[in-house]
Amino acid sequence: MSKIFEQLSAFHEAILGWYALYGRRELIWRNLSDDVERGYKVYVSEVMLQQTQVNVVQQRFYAPFLEKFPTLESLAKADEEKVLKAWQGLGYYTRARNLHRSAKICLKQYNAKLPQTFEELKSLPGIGDYTAGAILCFGFLKPVSFVDGNIRRLFSRLFALEQPSLRNLNDIAKNLLCLHSSFDYNQALLDLGATLCISKNPQCLICPLLCYCEGKNNPLIYPTPKKTALEPKALFLGVLIVEDFIYLQKSNTKLYYGLYNLLNLEESPYLNLFQHHHSFKHSYTKYILQVHIYILEISDKNQIPQEIMQGLNNENFFNRTCLKELPLSALTFKALAKIFPNTI
Repeated sequence: MSKIFEQLSAFHEAILGWYALYGRRELIWRNLSDDVERGYKVYVSEVMLQQTQVNVVQQRFYAPFLEKFPTLESLAKADEEKVLKAWQGLGYYTRARNLHRSAKICLKQYNAKLPQTFEELKSLPGIGDYTAGAILCFGFLKPVSFVDGNIRRLFSRLFALEQPSLRNLNDIAKNLLCLHSSFDYNQALLDLGATLCISKNPQCLICPLLCYCEGKNNPLIYPTPKKTALEPKALFLGVLIVEDFIYLQKSNTKLYYGLYNLLNLEESPYLNLFQHHHSFKHSYTKYILQVHIYILEISDKNQIPQEIMQGLNNENFFNRTCLKELPLSALTFKALAKIFPNTI
């Protein structure tokens, strides 16, 4: 048995003492007032933080999103397009759609409030074990344990576990939980994993848990690292400009659902009608994209070549001045920002 369980009070004191001195206590979502929307505000922060860096969320997205949708009810009643627009720049738009869907469910089933049980939270779209636990602990101040990627790495090194199962880690988290200060304790675990017990170059010598750590002599093997390589892929996208109007397609595919995108010219018979404008690299999930942007400017709509016009919808032409109002995919935004730097 690890000596942590034999010295649990001292273990808790070491973590809480470190957090009091070095924790990221200034984060907005760690200083919320105890109002009826606290759980909702924590929920928003947790969803944003799932695949976005803390400083990016705090500095650019969290406060503006809550200004637009200050309550769960206001989010539930908003148009999806406005929600996606407010999310623009965060990427992984499934998060925003699930957030919106969950708000609608809560409006109907829970009187526009988040439920306060683990199973009910997990029944909402996009909420898993970690997010449900974080909402209960940070939003409703309940003594609940959970495991995210940072805590997984921290516990794997503490107990020298090469390939721990999630069940094993959840059991450890539950047994180590500091019941009387669960908010600060859980925040401290997250911070230790994010700032000291990092994937590469862990700061073992200044870690408050060094004396308890069974993996300190070879931390990089705990847990066993997964090697993943991004798959290269080429994209050929078209910017069709007619007078002051740009043609954009609203996507119905899973990745960009509800977002506006450029014409896909891959294997298109009319690629030769467009002129190459610029190329850039763009990455997401498991792909590294080499994106080639082609442009076709026409002064009169009636001059659009028939072979192109056959596949177009007249409702998808947008004035350049409206681009700021549309939810654009990050890929489309990056492409158009190069062509119209003062427009979007």
